[in-house]
Parts: sequence; C-alpha cells; structure tokens
Amino acid sequence: MKNIVLIGMMGCGKTTVGGLLAQRLKMTLVDTDALIEAREGMTIPEIFQTQGEPWFRSMEVGVAQALSLRSDLVIACGGGLPMQEQAMAPLKETGVVIWLDRDAGDIYDHEDMTSRPLAQDGREAFLARARARREVYEKWADHIITDFTSPVSTAARVFERLEG
Repeated sequence: MKNIVLIGMMGCGKTTVGGLLAQRLKMTLVDTDALIEAREGMTIPEIFQTQGEPWFRSMEVGVAQALSLRSDLVIACGGGLPMQEQAMAPLKETGVVIWLDRDAGDIYDHEDMTSRPLAQDGREAFLARARARREVYEKWADHIITDFTSPVSTAARVFERLEG
C-alpha cells in the first residue's frame, strides 16, 4: 500500500491521528521528528540549540528521502518539512498526502507548545508562521481534513478520503 503522509502545523494532531490510522490499516507509524531524535540522541529543542535549524532541516531531508523508499507507512511529518521541496517531493511521489488543516489559533491556545522551538515567540508569531505555510501545505495536499472534534473523528475523515 502507498504511504500515508500527514502534514500540517506543529500540534495539529499528526502523530495522534497517524497512530489511529496505522492501527486501523495495520501499517507502521513513523514520526519524522521522533525518528530524528532517536537517531541523534537529542530532543528537537536540543538539536535546534546545539546544531541549529539548518542542520535539523538537512536531517529532515535525509529522513524523508529514506522513508519514501519504504511502503506501508503512516508518516507524521514535522510541521516545517513540507517547506522543503527536496524532502516533500519524494514523499508525495510514493504516498498520499493528507493536510490536517487545524486552526492555528486553536492549536496554540489548546496544545502544549513548551517543547516546540518554533513556537516560542508567542501566539502572533505562531499564527504568522501558519499563514506563511498554508500555500505550501495546500500545494502538497492530495486531501485536506478540517474536522478536529476528536482524534478519532479526524482519523475517520482521513480514512473516508482514502477509501473514496
């Protein structure tokens, strides 16, 4: 089966929804951020602090390219990964891309942002980052999901789109 590639802003639910999808479809969930953390033995904030964002972004490209060579995966992409053509193009070629388009204000107001380096400049900066990414997320998306009443309902909407 083709990979299912979940994109969207940090905190939108990619990993949670991805886990539900992987379980239902008997696929393997891979979170790109968690994979990088495991490989590097550091958290994302530590990587940003010690190595810098450009180095982290280069790691994302390598991870995305490697995952695109595999199948039967649900891939929860870091929020910034789709901003890199060389990371996203191979994932799109071998998978179905689902944009979890959750309202950025809702994410910022209701999710824990303390461990997210690019959410430390306050709500307005977070909303501006979301606005800047919208066009790119839309460009890559095969399907857009806007139901966030619960992770189960979001996963159900994704599953419906995949079946349809």
